[in-house]
Amino acid sequence: MSDSFRRPFLPSMSRGARGRCPSCGKGRLFRAYLKVEAECHACGCDLARFPADDGPAYFTILLVGHLVVVPILFFPIIWQAPVIYTVPATLIPLAAITLALLPRVKGAFIGLLYALNVKDTDAELHTADVLK
Repeated sequence: MSDSFRRPFLPSMSRGARGRCPSCGKGRLFRAYLKVEAECHACGCDLARFPADDGPAYFTILLVGHLVVVPILFFPIIWQAPVIYTVPATLIPLAAITLALLPRVKGAFIGLLYALNVKDTDAELHTADVLK
């Protein structure tokens, strides 16, 4: 595939957010909770070449912090209730929301990397060093 070929951003990100291959939308993106398949079983796209690293965790924390934590701080009950009740009542749902959102954000992030044609060239160099 030539470097001048443009891949669509939104469909690729949407497919990734649904946990599907950003290329075809049919194969699975994850083999476990956050483990990316090496390649798509439907189209053969090399999914391991798109490095997600810490980007999805950063964006998940950013989203949860701005869309959930900040609005919670405007409710007076958070400031008036005893800490022994407030901490578990806020941290448990926040952890659940974060863990539910993380694979979707990671999938969308991998879809964006696919659309931008960003590849992990360091992985190829590392693999060559390990095989020596």
